[in-house]
Amino acid sequence: MDRERPTSDIAFTDAVKQLQTRSGSRDTYAKVEARGGWSDRITPQLAGFIAQQNSFYLATVNAEGQPYIQHRGGPRGFLKPIDEQTLAMADFRGNRQFISQGNLLESRKAFIFLMDYANRRRIKIWGEAWMIEDDDALLQSVMPEGYAAAPERVLLFKISAWDPNCPQHIPRKIDADEVEVMLAERDREIAELKARIEQLQQAV
Repeated sequence: MDRERPTSDIAFTDAVKQLQTRSGSRDTYAKVEARGGWSDRITPQLAGFIAQQNSFYLATVNAEGQPYIQHRGGPRGFLKPIDEQTLAMADFRGNRQFISQGNLLESRKAFIFLMDYANRRRIKIWGEAWMIEDDDALLQSVMPEGYAAAPERVLLFKISAWDPNCPQHIPRKIDADEVEVMLAERDREIAELKARIEQLQQAV
């Protein structure tokens, strides 16, 4: 990205700015641009958010401009920052279509969409991505410990800009593992209350 231009110009094209002007939101985003746009570095805020996620969506595009979105999942924290501007993950064996990988051979332009339904938060990340093969040391460094999956290569993603989007219209959903924790805590509290009631009844 041209550092003389705000990083947000990766999304705010001239056509987008014209629509913002028409809708009355241009002044708001112009203030963001005056500050240089969005961050292109992995801040503690972003790193902490990523560490809690167990899935995300990766968008790529082929040479003809045809977009493709693929879901990526794993244990929480499987997407890892490896420096202040780069994310990495072990690319696990999938359905062998190789659409994302093929697209990245034609264009490195990519986009990551992270959604936290439980807390109604989302983060959008623009950048460039590519695959690294035959680097066992790098692969092992990003492979989630104890995860039963077959890693084949490493996906690297260099951040050009990222933006924490508003929570409007995000439905609240909770992952099964989080529900299990909540239910276990509820059951523990119920057991403690029952034990306390029995103690009081015996004392009467």
